[in-house]
Amino acid sequence: MKRVCIIGVGSIGSLYAAHLARVAEVWAFVRRPEHARALNEQGLRVTGTHTFHVKLRASNDPGEMPQFDLGIVACKATQTEEAVRPVAHLFRNGAVLSSQNGLGSEEVIAALTKGYVMRGTTFMSGTRHSDTHVQLELDTETWMGPFEPSGTPYALVQEAAGLINAAGLKAVALEDARPAQWSKLIFNASVNSVAALTELVHSFHYAEEKKFDDLGHLLHDLIEEGKRVAAGLGVKLHDDPWEMNKIGARTDHPPSMLYDIRHKLPTEVDFLGGAIAREAHRAGLAAPLHTALYRLIRGKEASWSYRGKKDEAAG
Repeated sequence: MKRVCIIGVGSIGSLYAAHLARVAEVWAFVRRPEHARALNEQGLRVTGTHTFHVKLRASNDPGEMPQFDLGIVACKATQTEEAVRPVAHLFRNGAVLSSQNGLGSEEVIAALTKGYVMRGTTFMSGTRHSDTHVQLELDTETWMGPFEPSGTPYALVQEAAGLINAAGLKAVALEDARPAQWSKLIFNASVNSVAALTELVHSFHYAEEKKFDDLGHLLHDLIEEGKRVAAGLGVKLHDDPWEMNKIGARTDHPPSMLYDIRHKLPTEVDFLGGAIAREAHRAGLAAPLHTALYRLIRGKEASWSYRGKKDEAAG
């Protein structure tokens, strides 16, 4: 039986952990001792599209964890180094899959572990109701492929995808996962950036283009700009991000950066719209919309801690 470690047990990590626990020995590496205790005592319950309950192992202490065949990193991209570093040595003879948003997490993981690394893009969505209960809302595919610099064999990707499929989720192994990653990146960067600035859930407004002031015009322009950047970098997209947006706009799902903005937490914008803006800049390509929204969101983040010179003088 394969031994799997889930790193980052939020909604997506919980869904991977629960499903894989039906076909593998699963450990959840968590930050809080009470989270580990709850999972060890109560297991993990899935409701929604799938309904079942499983037992698994959980720990916040890397010293009590074994070596693993597969790791799945499902934490926020901004937390990758902090989350992976303590357990990176546990994958010497295994592989680690990034199922995170945006670009750049694979490089961080590869710098920390001697194991193989895989690119991953998931379209699952869920709601984490508690440490021991997650709801599966959208049962869609994880696209995955080798992270080229780590020399990951394609056969290893196929094996990991097969395990995820056997667990009851959907996964597709790709020899080149960059087209899939960029499809999701463009969709995700556009939707999350607009959500961060408008504080509007992913609603019908994002696809509406009837009136001059409809928000869908901006989303469409952002997506088209992202597609031009991808084409300029030689990446042929796997799917159309605008079609993804139209499907998502029916859900009223709160994008992850909307949660961060509402709670005044650091966002993943560096790995989303910021990644598109930086890649375009490096290649001498134009990306004015993504660049503008990236800088505005970083300014919004700065507003939470900047007191201003008058306040500082008064303090």
